[in-house]
Amino acid sequence: MRSSQKNKKTARLKVRAARGTDLQALIELEQRVFATDRLSRASLRRLLASKSALMIVAECHAGIAGAAVVLFRKHAAVARLYSIAVAPPMCGKGVAVALLVAAERAAKRRRCRCMRLEVHQSNSVAIARYRKSGYLKFGRHRKYYEDGGDALRFEKALT
Repeated sequence: MRSSQKNKKTARLKVRAARGTDLQALIELEQRVFATDRLSRASLRRLLASKSALMIVAECHAGIAGAAVVLFRKHAAVARLYSIAVAPPMCGKGVAVALLVAAERAAKRRRCRCMRLEVHQSNSVAIARYRKSGYLKFGRHRKYYEDGGDALRFEKALT
């Protein structure tokens, strides 16, 4: 994985696989970004150790700027972007794009042909980002989130 330096708006980032030493920073990121549906300490610890998951972090001078979780099933051609979180001060600085690109590259390396994800119906910023990145809406899960909100389902062919 490599740094993202596309324009002045984009922060200098180092994108890498998360490590066990990132656990506390990942917990704090979850608490800052999500009001509901947060990953617990135990869940984050399990994901960090799992062979069927990849946790990716984007670092900048101030520490962890964002993180993504990608899930893989053995012998499956579909990867799932389970979570993506960007620290509020880093929003709009290319962190989500860098994490999304890294997640897609990781899925391609595992020979996945497609990436799928769910996003809260009210998260217009994320929906716009996914559409701009080539994701197409293909479904909806009713009352998927803790707050009763629907999840819109998106997917992208990884060619």
